[in-house]
Amino acid sequence: MNHDTAIAVANVFCIANQKGGVGKTTTAINLAAALAAMDKRVLLVDLDPQGNATMGSGIDKNKVEQNLYQVLIGDSTIAQARVRSEAGGYDVLPANRELSGAEIDLIQMDQREQQLKQAIEHVLGDYDFILIDCPPTLSLLTLNGLASAHGVIIPMQCEYFALEGLSDLVNTIKRVHRNINPELQLIGLLRVMFDTRVTLQQQVSAQIETHFGDKVFKAVVPRNVRLAEAPSHGLPGIVYDKNSRGAKAYIEFGHELIKRVKKEALRQLARPRG
Repeated sequence: MNHDTAIAVANVFCIANQKGGVGKTTTAINLAAALAAMDKRVLLVDLDPQGNATMGSGIDKNKVEQNLYQVLIGDSTIAQARVRSEAGGYDVLPANRELSGAEIDLIQMDQREQQLKQAIEHVLGDYDFILIDCPPTLSLLTLNGLASAHGVIIPMQCEYFALEGLSDLVNTIKRVHRNINPELQLIGLLRVMFDTRVTLQQQVSAQIETHFGDKVFKAVVPRNVRLAEAPSHGLPGIVYDKNSRGAKAYIEFGHELIKRVKKEALRQLARPRG
């Protein structure tokens, strides 16, 4: 396997958006599969009790022996609970409905928002990328994700109310950066479910580019029926139909993310020490 020396320890990224139905899980699954197809070692952490990232990776969420819930409460480790997605070529830390009980258990713990970070620290050397699929609410689970990550990738639709939700999320990232995780930064915005025929979407897209500049990924994921069909087959879209426009967009996004990570690593190396 060809691993770049610039990526010695896993880059941990949250895929987050407080708005539901914006393609977060689709992005998490397909980015994981795209990076795996490029010979990167990837762990996908399913932080949503619905377990859609687990199922969409071809793993039966109800048949796993251990899942993220046991990891968060300290009854298991990631190494014990992770499962291989044969379909995608990456590892999954699975989730199911048990995870919704974690909120209550976590409240009683010291450092309740640090439990996932502490678990991830033991496997940082096993992976090039760790992707965390966050639930659509700002809950204690999402805070655990944000506290663990180096950065946040925001998938978003170019719709009228998207910008309002986006400013809320950016403020949340700033608050977590200030109070919990000084490493956390906004990696970038990914435009998804994009329909070039809709004028409003083009206008909102232009507004996002004006406001966020180079934080906006050049790759744009179109609205694509093949991507929507893939989860029901337990396959990432890029495996289900690698020639679809959606699959090609996620491959392009994977390449762009790797370039961005290398550029940032070189920038950090060039910074004067002390």
